[in-house]
Amino acid sequence: MDATDAPPRLTRLTFHGPLSEARAAALVRRLTAAAPPATVLDIGCGWGELMLRVLEAAPDATGVGLDLSEDDLARGRANAEARGVSGRVRFVRESAVGTAHGPADLVLCLGATQALSDAEAPAHTAAALHALRRLVTPNGHVLLGEGFWQRPPTRAELAAMWPDASASEHHDLAGLVDLAVAAGFRPAWIETANDDEWEEFESAYQSDVEEWLATHADHPSAKETRERVDRHRSMWLRGYRGVLGLAYLTLVPVD
Repeated sequence: MDATDAPPRLTRLTFHGPLSEARAAALVRRLTAAAPPATVLDIGCGWGELMLRVLEAAPDATGVGLDLSEDDLARGRANAEARGVSGRVRFVRESAVGTAHGPADLVLCLGATQALSDAEAPAHTAAALHALRRLVTPNGHVLLGEGFWQRPPTRAELAAMWPDASASEHHDLAGLVDLAVAAGFRPAWIETANDDEWEEFESAYQSDVEEWLATHADHPSAKETRERVDRHRSMWLRGYRGVLGLAYLTLVPVD
């Protein structure tokens, strides 16, 4: 199988997470209006869509995105080139654990706390928050996107999620905010992804592959691909739908 007949990868996603256009626009306004950042660091950036929007809103800013997926980084570079900001942003393939990049005026970490720590869940969240405190300038901001339990998952729901899913691997929202405060932040803004954002994300995550499967039923990779997307859909619909939330916390460091 070559690239010309492979299943498409995440082409329907604008953001790699449950983030609507309206919320993204509000976040960018809030993070750039009063004091535009001069430097932006995006941890586990993927293709760095929100970082690119911040750079468009703050034309004097520069950005660095860190990720391990070369496909995503290449997509980010191409998007930056197309939008005229490639001279102000670098997409770097490296781990964020112990990174020498930063401190930055704005640090983005959206669904990527695992990139900042080798600790097992849920300890990695606290470790990542302490790392983020080191990576932000004294008057800067951190935008953290992190999972939390909206309610305690049942045994049946845990069994339907990812392998070895445990009720202990996420905090509730209050516990997550408490961890941020303990790491040296004040929560300037607390918001959570809504049902519409989750449904748009989960549908877009699979949509292009589902349509590919409908027209490539006899393809050599169809069986493996079908099993993969069916497994993910089942995890969402039978496991974490309405149970797993995503918090967007705008954090300011304490002096």
